[in-house]
Amino acid sequence: MLSLDAIDAATLAQQGPLTLVSWWKPLLLLPPVIAWAWFVSRVFDKHAARFSLPRKQWNLIHLSVATIAVLAAFILPVPGIGGILAALGLLVVVLGADILIFVQMHNKDERTQEGHELKLDLSAIKESREAKAAAKQAGTVQLQVVGPGKQAVAVPDSETPEYEIRAKAEEQFIPAAEGRARLFEFTPIDKDANYAVTMTVDGIKQPIEKMPGAQAIKLIDFWKAAAGLDVSDRRRRQQGMISVGRGEAWHKPVRVTTIGGQAGPRLTLLIEPAKQVQRTVDDLGLLDPQLNALHEIRDDVGGLVLVAAGPAQGLTTSLYSITTLHDPYTTIVQTVEADVQAALEGANQNPFDPQGDGEYSTLVRSILRRDPDFVTVADLPDKDTAQEVVRADLKRTRVYLGLRAEGALQAIQGFVKFHGDADAVASVLRGVVAQKLCRKLCQNCRVAYQPKPEMLQKLGLPADRVKQLFKKGGQVLIKNKPELCPVCGGAGYRDQLALFEVFPIGEAERDMIRDQDWNGLRAEFRKRQLPTIQQVGLRRAVEGLTSLEEITRITSSKKPAQPAAKPTA
Repeated sequence: MLSLDAIDAATLAQQGPLTLVSWWKPLLLLPPVIAWAWFVSRVFDKHAARFSLPRKQWNLIHLSVATIAVLAAFILPVPGIGGILAALGLLVVVLGADILIFVQMHNKDERTQEGHELKLDLSAIKESREAKAAAKQAGTVQLQVVGPGKQAVAVPDSETPEYEIRAKAEEQFIPAAEGRARLFEFTPIDKDANYAVTMTVDGIKQPIEKMPGAQAIKLIDFWKAAAGLDVSDRRRRQQGMISVGRGEAWHKPVRVTTIGGQAGPRLTLLIEPAKQVQRTVDDLGLLDPQLNALHEIRDDVGGLVLVAAGPAQGLTTSLYSITTLHDPYTTIVQTVEADVQAALEGANQNPFDPQGDGEYSTLVRSILRRDPDFVTVADLPDKDTAQEVVRADLKRTRVYLGLRAEGALQAIQGFVKFHGDADAVASVLRGVVAQKLCRKLCQNCRVAYQPKPEMLQKLGLPADRVKQLFKKGGQVLIKNKPELCPVCGGAGYRDQLALFEVFPIGEAERDMIRDQDWNGLRAEFRKRQLPTIQQVGLRRAVEGLTSLEEITRITSSKKPAQPAAKPTA
């Protein structure tokens, strides 16, 4: 008699081979794994290599996560089609989380250059593909230029002179945008009508090329037309906005400004204008004692506060940041600006139109007579404006006045001289804030060195506590070969730091101002034991954020106080 086991074995043998898992079910798990592998190998690994991120560590993390995800999907204790779908969902979630975490960590790393952040915006990818398809129908271009009304600037046929102008404009703009430039300019430079094309990176103007005026005018006209400006008007000041993108790599808003002159029109492209000026006070880089002093000034009622900086030294950024210290929903906050750089939430911003019938001082007087709580006057173009501010009822209204000066003491001196009545100025002055910008050392390639004791003594730094300082590098070793630093592009610096002076004005200081005793005023400032711009700079150098050479560069210039800065007409 056959046993039951023998009967089962015989039955199985008669049925032939059995399929325990359908062939198509494992194939469902392949697409997310393939997509993940493409991102890791074709995008993430290249970015890690380009910006000196830890490639081996990241690749090990990626492989570990993928292994865990695949094993978890196969051993998931859920039977049937539900189990396959659950395994697929688990794979997508785990591998997607790996991608998102890498993107966030990569974008936050300071070695990642601005404009090269990773993005997972599918709509942007679609738009880029559509733009590339449209470009194939015309000439080949690298940039997508979008003007008013979100209308893309058409690409001329490749055989036309207009296409040559478009190609030349892109050839100049791309290195500026990818080189972290904030300003891109066409400026007439000599009697032969030649033009200089320059870009400003971290506060330093750098030449791009010199060209004949006729060619420069064509390029200026291209940018004007892109922004919807009147190309035929070469005298009047005009301003418009465009956006410029390069595929999926970057996309930047650009403010186009033109103004005429005796030597010819001038063009300025301000790249990402709002981003440059939108910071909170906590992000400005004030030391704790300076931040406390600024809050002391803020909490004082009424009066005038001078906010000073040299040209292109971050004055608008500080004015905007200080203005946002006041709640625009519980108080009345107004601004008067020759050129509104960005929107301030809740504030009533009043742009001055130089083509209008009124004067800047008239607009300032009109705003001050409306009894606001806080007014930021961003420009000081003339003596009339200074007098309107000082004669206003400042017992309850606080005015922040922007002016051009190299430091806090020079700002007060210059404003008193400009206004003409030291007693009137002293009676309303409640504080002064001044700043300069210095370049920040690239943290990827900076070079440490041991300073000489005599140098430290000359700078007033304790030799027993300062064991090393840093200077710019510009190169890193890659496979034991020196190459340009991928983070700063060989400049040795990346981004800027703001160095501040913040001094509240009390009765003792007001007495010195009335007597125009500037040495006495300097002594009163010292009594407050608040750091000067130079002292803040030395501290930042000791912290390794900047270099002594950079501090010397920005503090050694002896320029006279220049409180007036006319609105661009």
